[in-house]
Order: sequence, then C-alpha cells, then structure tokens
Amino acid sequence: MSIVKVIEVIASSEKSFDDAVQQAVKEASKTVSNIKSVYVKEMHANVDDNKVTSFAINAKVSFTITN
Repeated sequence: MSIVKVIEVIASSEKSFDDAVQQAVKEASKTVSNIKSVYVKEMHANVDDNKVTSFAINAKVSFTITN
C-alpha cells in the first residue's frame, strides 16, 4: 500500500502558466521524490503598463511515500 502526501507550492514565471507549473515541480523535486501529480488551484498574472509581466500559480503537488 502506498501513502500519498500533498504539499502546497507557489511558483512564477515570466514565460507562461505552463512554465510556472514546470518551475513548481522543479523546485519541489529538490526536496521531494516520487512526484505523481500537480493540481493547479489558482492562476494569476501580473500586469505592468498594460502588458502581462509574469504568470503565477498556487498548486498542490502529490507524491508517494514508499514503505
């Protein structure tokens, strides 16, 4: 039987929402292994001078713990 844990991660990118998700997984994987899924709870973009300057996400990252 596997146990699944969930952590909440906030990440941002100047490229896209997709890249922000990739950054969240990249950072989480520095301290967590066996990542299985990412659930994006919230997305928002920062705007400056009528242009989108960055993309941010709040996500839940799920990973398994081996016995």
